[in-house]
Amino acid sequence: MAWQRDVAKLHAIFGGKNPHPHFVVGGAPNPIDLESDSAINSKRLSQVQDIIVRMREFVDEVYVPDTLAIAGFYKDWATQGEGLGNFLCYGDFPAKSIFETAGFLVPRGVILNRDLSHIEEVDLHDPAQIEEFVNHAYYDYDSGKDRGLHPFVGETTLNYTGPTPPYSQLDVARGYSWMKSPRWRGKAMEVGPLARMLMLVASGHDQAKELVEQTLTTLQLPLAGLYSTLGRTAARTLETRIFVDAMQGWYDRLVANIKAGDTQTFDDRYWDPATWPAQARGAGFMEAPRGALGHWIVIQDGRIDNYQAVVPSTWNAGPRDATGQPGAYEAALAGHVLHDPDQPLEILRTIHSFDPCIACAVHVLDPDGGDALSVRVT
Repeated sequence: MAWQRDVAKLHAIFGGKNPHPHFVVGGAPNPIDLESDSAINSKRLSQVQDIIVRMREFVDEVYVPDTLAIAGFYKDWATQGEGLGNFLCYGDFPAKSIFETAGFLVPRGVILNRDLSHIEEVDLHDPAQIEEFVNHAYYDYDSGKDRGLHPFVGETTLNYTGPTPPYSQLDVARGYSWMKSPRWRGKAMEVGPLARMLMLVASGHDQAKELVEQTLTTLQLPLAGLYSTLGRTAARTLETRIFVDAMQGWYDRLVANIKAGDTQTFDDRYWDPATWPAQARGAGFMEAPRGALGHWIVIQDGRIDNYQAVVPSTWNAGPRDATGQPGAYEAALAGHVLHDPDQPLEILRTIHSFDPCIACAVHVLDPDGGDALSVRVT
């Protein structure tokens, strides 16, 4: 916990707060000013370098070896817990400039049916690609439950159809979740560390391939062992090794840019609303720790007309869709044999491998159907 606390200082140094950076509206980072006591200065940059060194030591000397040592006692979990076999990444960690959308360390794309020889392209603006369904969720669409909606035209209309509490069983033939069901071209996807590691391997990332080969060799497992509860847990460790190694290079580039006089921290070309067209829309995306995170916004006459977020746990934990296709959680649980149904540790083990955060995936509404918050813009 002490180590985790120290590492979290990186968020505060660059973002002003942890865990939700909010230095200014929009989440822009702290400014860079080596002469200021309230900005990113030489002292704080020195702290960052120290944290990076200690992070790499911990990952190399504790995290990776401990994961491999413990995994050796649970190799039977390399044969269960996969589920979908479809994996989605939005792409993250730009290899060139923060203002470019190409050249990511983790590429954007989709892997279908475990096929690492081909990466499908992902377009977050294409209405035929990203859609959310509500067939088994406690929401309605004006156009009907059987139709999927792209987030640009997404709706969040509460319609609870579940049983009256207390109850012992949900009716999965009807609505049974407070989450929608995101789909890529109609297919359910898994997002998160395993998806990222597979995308790195599929794109030919040398370190990723080497780490995967070393892990499988150490544990005496075939490649198929990655597609499992154990593989998902191991992927979280392996990607950490890749990212922590990359951090030193990112830090060195940051310092070099500052020395060259480049202290820009955000793109201010569209900061003034007066520069916006009558209607504007855009998508913001990243690879959060749990996977692909996307926000979609539509602005009409300078005001927000629609705003939808699809978070990683929505992708993984969402319910079945119109065709009965389950989400990643449900699919990963298929075939599990419970040693003791009263203590279903097997279910917990697989769900925990996704690092669930359900609170992030549901929508907040007033229980009486009223407005939870009203903001007046003058």
